[in-house]
Amino acid sequence: MDLKEQFEKAAVDSKNLSEKPDNDTLLQLYSLYKQGSIGDVNIDPPSNPFDFVGKAKYEAWAALKGKSTTVAMSEYIELVNKLKGG
Repeated sequence: MDLKEQFEKAAVDSKNLSEKPDNDTLLQLYSLYKQGSIGDVNIDPPSNPFDFVGKAKYEAWAALKGKSTTVAMSEYIELVNKLKGG
């Protein structure tokens, strides 16, 4: 299985974890997924100052700017496997 296939499998597996990860881990999953699938952040930050979730997601993704999609995919796969207990 190549890296992209492992990444897609990890994305499916992340939705079927036995326990819901904490918010920090969810943000890490989100940002690594976005960086791995899209690359550097390509959206504007939320304009609503009270959109705390949107702001946190944007900032988590923006913090990975410059990380290659290959590295982000590998880290995402590793994190999902760790959360699965593997």
